[in-house]
Amino acid sequence: MDEEETLLKFPCDFPIKVMGKAEPGFEAMVVELISRHAPDITETAVNSRSSKGGKWVSVTVTLRAESKAQLDAIYLDLSAHEKVVMAL
Repeated sequence: MDEEETLLKFPCDFPIKVMGKAEPGFEAMVVELISRHAPDITETAVNSRSSKGGKWVSVTVTLRAESKAQLDAIYLDLSAHEKVVMAL
C-alpha cells in the first residue's frame, strides 16, 4: 500500500459517525451494517445523540479498523442505505 493512500496506521481505533432521521431501529441498523465488516463491536463503542428538535440522530461507532479497504467497504454500505443521510 502506498503511504499516500492513507495517513492512518492500521490497526487503529476509528470513529464513524452516521446521521439519519430519528426513527426506531436506526441505531440498530447502523450497528448491523458496520458489524458486517467489524464483528467485534461492543455496546460501549456505540454512542447516539439526537438533534435539538429530535428529528435527526447521529450514531457514532468506534471500531478497531484493520485496513483502508475495510473502512472503504463500511462507508460504501452505509452510503448505499436509504436511511443514511450522511456518514463521516
